[in-house]
Amino acid sequence: MLITFKSDAYADITMFGDVAQRLLKMMGHSGTVPGAILAEDVPAALERLKRGVEQETPRAQEPDVVAEGNEPADQAVSLAHRALPIIELLTAAEKKRCDVMWEKM
Repeated sequence: MLITFKSDAYADITMFGDVAQRLLKMMGHSGTVPGAILAEDVPAALERLKRGVEQETPRAQEPDVVAEGNEPADQAVSLAHRALPIIELLTAAEKKRCDVMWEKM
């Protein structure tokens, strides 16, 4: 499942459902789809998301294991990187005082 986040303040963002629901729960939302955050609740959701991502990011990461050809052995994308577009959307929505909505695609 894919989930698309929408706001009048920012471009639409589509991400995989499992990651999107995890981020929604970090924002203090139940994770239901479709859903919305009213403009007045966006600053609190943004702060909770930033704190949640910070807590999940390891302070000292192990050095990357390098496979043959100088390519990193693990190509996993961190939750912090996955959350960046949503953090940017929420920041823009906060500045312009816009609602944020999401739905299944």
